[in-house]
Amino acid sequence: MEGQSTRQLKVARELQRYLAEIIRSRGMAAFGGAMLTVSEVRISPDLSIAKVYVSVFPSDKQKEVMETLEQEKKSIRGELGRQVAKQLRIVPELDFYLDSSLDYAEHIEQLLKM
Repeated sequence: MEGQSTRQLKVARELQRYLAEIIRSRGMAAFGGAMLTVSEVRISPDLSIAKVYVSVFPSDKQKEVMETLEQEKKSIRGELGRQVAKQLRIVPELDFYLDSSLDYAEHIEQLLKM
């Protein structure tokens, strides 16, 4: 996390907590039965853009889940806005990215089993 201010890290942690709760509250059915984890949030220095990294299980649902997140982006941001209204002047734009570290770990595990 080098290069990020304490404020950025604090805000990112809070956003991660809120986004995880928002996604959990929508339930797995909203994401085609997949389980989502908000693994990391990185926020721009001006706090206007949040890169939200999610991991998806099972991995064959990744494409479907990422499309759903893209479609629901405005609604998720709106919900987030209601929760952070008192802490932040502006609600950051959300950009969702796939965190592939779980895939990588799974791949390594498969290789070790050979």
